[in-house]
Parts: sequence; C-alpha cells; structure tokens
Amino acid sequence: MTAKPLFLLTDPAHYEVSYVINPWMAPGEWSRDRARHQAAAREGFLALKVALEAAGAEVRVMKGVAGLPDLVFPANAGIVLDRRVLVARFSCVERQGEEAVFLQEFEQLKREGLFTAVGIFPQGVFQEGAGDCIWDKTRRLFWAGFGQRSVRASLDVIEKFFEVPVVPLELISPRFYHLDVCFLPLAGGEVVYYPPAFSEASRARIRTLVPAELLIEASDGDAAAFSVNAVNFGRSIIMARPPERLKKILEERGYEVTAIDLAPFMMSGGGAYCMTLRLDRSRDVDTPAAGHQIRAAAGAA
Repeated sequence: MTAKPLFLLTDPAHYEVSYVINPWMAPGEWSRDRARHQAAAREGFLALKVALEAAGAEVRVMKGVAGLPDLVFPANAGIVLDRRVLVARFSCVERQGEEAVFLQEFEQLKREGLFTAVGIFPQGVFQEGAGDCIWDKTRRLFWAGFGQRSVRASLDVIEKFFEVPVVPLELISPRFYHLDVCFLPLAGGEVVYYPPAFSEASRARIRTLVPAELLIEASDGDAAAFSVNAVNFGRSIIMARPPERLKKILEERGYEVTAIDLAPFMMSGGGAYCMTLRLDRSRDVDTPAAGHQIRAAAGAA
C-alpha cells in the first residue's frame, strides 16, 4: 500500500501582514480590518488542510510563533528529499528568526524517524527552501531559483547535499521573488510557468528540458492570482482561486483542481504551495531521466 503524502503546515494564530518585504505585501490594508482578515486567514488555512486530506494526504501542523507572521509559509523552511532536509537561510531580517524554529521542528522530525539528516546552509549563503528549489519527479532534478532571495552560490550546496542535478533559473522580477510563485512542475510531466519572471537564458533552459507540448504558459492573471503557487500530487491540484482559463487547461489534461480562497495569505505574497512543505518527498527511481542532457543544462550559468 502506498503511503499518503505528508505535508507540514503552520497554524496561523500569529499570522498578520505587518511589514513589507515583497511588492505584494499590504500591511495598511490588513490593519484597516484586522479581525476580518484574521478570521478569513483561519478559514483559508482550514480549507487548505481539508483539501489536502480530501485528496489523500496527511497533514502535520506546527504551532505559530508571535512576531514571526511568515512562519505560515513553511515551503521556505527548507528543502526535503529522501529523508534529508537542508534548512533555509533567510535573506530578509524580518524572517531570519524562523530559521531556529524550523530547525527545531526538523530535529524533532529526525528524532521521530522521518528524517535521517538535517543540514543547514552556511552563514551568508541565502536560500529560501522549497520556495526556491522545486523537485521535478519526472526529470529527477531540482529547479532552483536565484537572483531575488536566494543566491547563486546556494545551488552548489544543494547539489552536494542531495547528490542530484540542480538546474539554475534566474528570477528577474521582485514581484516573483521565489520560484514557487512562477513555476510549477506537475506529476504528469507538464510544467506551468510565467515567462516574464525569468531571464532569457533561463527561459531557454526551461524550453531545452521540457518539451513544448508539456509547457503551459501562465498569463499575467494566473500569476497575479497565485494560481501557479499550487500543490500537486497525483492528479490533484490545490490552488488559490484560479482564472477559468488556467483551470480549464489543467482539467483538460486530466487534473482535478480544488480552488481555495487564500486572499489573506496573498496579501503577504503567498499561496497554497507557500503554505505547505512536503515532508516525504523522494526521487522517482522508476522514471528514466536524460542525465547527461540535464547535467549539461544544469551546469550552464
């Protein structure tokens, strides 16, 4: 029997939008109706948890911490593969307090037997977890964003720690500060991406590794709706409410799309993927990959 996917979420009791570290953040709007936004955030969190469980996943919820509102986005906590986790280093001072909290959580998971190794990026080597390093099970590689929050030097650390290919993708827009808001590999081999977020060299690298028939270009509206920032396992996709165009494209390819109102979290620049971290992620040893081609592309600057 196949084990259920396991996701980490953070309780939103201490979530708020109180500072600005990306163009989406709106603390003024939040403060004008704090109680309503907090209630809506709780509803959105519970809807995400229910949707994950309904799709066949298990969910582990960690406690929030006062003063660390973005702890609700555990995708940025670290990179997980094959029972190993590499803990993030945050570039923004406002989030650096999360490092110790997530490290403690991962050490606990190691004691429980879920992880066999817990590492952390060197001081000064900023890398913001699975938000900037996304596993592609079809191609058995990491796509890794750099240029906004994560630095180019972090890619070598990832490759050495996990011993898998890492494909660099340069992010050129502050609005798309993490890879997960503009890039989504799907279980069937498709990749949803928003081209304007990437340098021309990175767009070319994506086109080299992903056949044209498997590339789905997200529109401005798709990206603004945080629909690219989605959770996918099997044929299930869970996302912030998408434009009908994108929903139709995904359903025509055989996916079941569950749309959730995550507006309070979008006010901080996050969606469904940001709010989760898959803890049981492993490489797909049954899927052949063009290793030489992948490594050549990964090594390009």
